[in-house]
Amino acid sequence: MHNSGTYAICEIMYNAKAFAALTETSPLAAFNFQRRDPGAHDVQIQILYCGICHTDVHIARNEWKGTTYPCVPGHEIVGRVVKVGAHVKKFKEGDLAGVGCMVDSCRTCENCKQDLEQFCSVGPTFTYNAPDKVSGGLTYGGYSNSVVVDEAFTLQIPKHLNLAATAPLLCAGITTYSPLRHYQVGKGQKVGVVGLGGLGHMGVKLAKAFGAHVVVFTTSANKVPDARRLGADEVVLSTNLDEMKKQANTFHFILDTVAAQHDINAYLALLKRDGTLSQVGVPAEPLSVHVSSLIFGRKNFTGSLIGGIKETQEMLNFCGENNIVSDIEIIPIQKINEAYDRLVKSDVKYRFVIDMASLE
Repeated sequence: MHNSGTYAICEIMYNAKAFAALTETSPLAAFNFQRRDPGAHDVQIQILYCGICHTDVHIARNEWKGTTYPCVPGHEIVGRVVKVGAHVKKFKEGDLAGVGCMVDSCRTCENCKQDLEQFCSVGPTFTYNAPDKVSGGLTYGGYSNSVVVDEAFTLQIPKHLNLAATAPLLCAGITTYSPLRHYQVGKGQKVGVVGLGGLGHMGVKLAKAFGAHVVVFTTSANKVPDARRLGADEVVLSTNLDEMKKQANTFHFILDTVAAQHDINAYLALLKRDGTLSQVGVPAEPLSVHVSSLIFGRKNFTGSLIGGIKETQEMLNFCGENNIVSDIEIIPIQKINEAYDRLVKSDVKYRFVIDMASLE
């Protein structure tokens, strides 16, 4: 595998269309820029669909600070290969292809060598708003009509899956798949999923496909029917303290997808001895953990970040074999700002996906 750090700054470019955030307060708007022409190891993809992740909203609005403008978000990309470099082996013109949260890494550190590029010691190159080692400037994401990515960070998409509904697997899918796989969730285990949003609904589908007994925790009574439709064996309203107490010390694993402030100790109390709670939602403020919640029962409170490229491909293949995709609402790019406002209010079941044909 070649080392991307040896690239010279690319000079051959082509025009691309996109929607971008130009400031932290301005609505996303039409934006033209230049993409690099594919190098020897690159794949050029015509983007057909791009999912909208809550991270896109945070970064576009500079809520996590550090956003550089103009910013073209989007890291749940599915499209068709229109051009390949001379040394590309995995893809040919006409193939379906996907791009997730990363487009490069150092490839030489211990983590990269173990297929954990998301934990690259140097730092992975994220799909947007990251320094672009190849072209210079910043990476621009999937709210665009095309993208050029090294084949080593390009993913193969199962042909028979609904393409629009597959796009969110590139972030929401792998974010939930990775911890479930890492902690070997499977048959005979009781697994909790906290929150039923873009991440949570994927957690339910995947945990069920792994053979676990799945319990959804939600604060919204109106989500109970949906949780059952998605595969939950039980649904618990987390505001009902009696129901919560009945679940104490019974879970092997809990996946917490909630990105708002909440009482994490209430869920740690539900774990069996040596059980694990993995946090994938990212609240803006620190969560307060009582040490006693951990030491009584030798319980584990951990976190997880997307997945490496190898594991992301494994997830896509698993979803292909089990016919798993996201529940989505398709929008034209012109409704992106309305979609952001609705996403903040959790007014979507369960992931927005942009039909990029609307950009033309």
